[in-house]
Amino acid sequence: MSLKIEDTDRSKAPIGVFDSGIGGLTVVREIMRQMPNERIVYFGDTARVPYGSKSKETVTRYSRQIVRFLETHDVKTIVVACNTASAYALDELEKEIDIPMIGVVKPGAKAAAETTRNGKIGVIATEATIGSRIYNQYIEELNHGVTIWGKACPLFVPLVEEGLLQDPVTDEIAKRYLSELIDLDIDTLILGCTHYPLIRSTLGRVMGENVTLVNPAYETAIELREMLKAKGLLNEEEPGLGSNRYQFYVSDTTEKFIRFANSIIKYGILSAKQVNIEEY
Repeated sequence: MSLKIEDTDRSKAPIGVFDSGIGGLTVVREIMRQMPNERIVYFGDTARVPYGSKSKETVTRYSRQIVRFLETHDVKTIVVACNTASAYALDELEKEIDIPMIGVVKPGAKAAAETTRNGKIGVIATEATIGSRIYNQYIEELNHGVTIWGKACPLFVPLVEEGLLQDPVTDEIAKRYLSELIDLDIDTLILGCTHYPLIRSTLGRVMGENVTLVNPAYETAIELREMLKAKGLLNEEEPGLGSNRYQFYVSDTTEKFIRFANSIIKYGILSAKQVNIEEY
């Protein structure tokens, strides 16, 4: 009987989510939509963004520090809401802790493998994610008859971080990056960085209506819900008023993060706390 009570209590624990900066808020937004009863602790490593140009060792060290921080909040699961960290660090982290973890790469790869009609899939992401070929690996395991092209789009992250979501500069950069993928006749494009869904309308306009855009943030939230349900960790009860449902932490100044978070998440993020992540 005591085990059952413990399991029930565990379902009330928060979900930990982390990213190199603000891009992971696209995953948080989907979790809020799909699982409105869940509490969330989010960490954005705004002091050390971007991860996409850093080495595997560095990204793994950063991720390990963040996981230690999230563990202090007694999270019941951790979502690695960063494609680069999912590619470089997730396997290592899963060996080191008992908390169930999920990254954003596998759910996105699965959706793309199931979506493509002509077997031609494009992946846009950071240099690190493209270089790791992790999307290729997962997609080919699920669908042998596909061809996958990767394109690093490093300028998208700073453009999103600067809030240039609907801007002629972003349009021009998107056209330059995506022109070769258009010529390859792909029918499915994975937005392989959590920042990219924030410029989805621009990417969709450039690629055209015949290309399906796969948003790993959405796919991750769906898979997370199924995982929590299977483990008996899904919170079925609506949290009471004043239960501090959503907590946000960053490693650099908070003002820009709060402003940006409020622009994409309509739940009123009133505060975020700055943390010295190097202490963990």
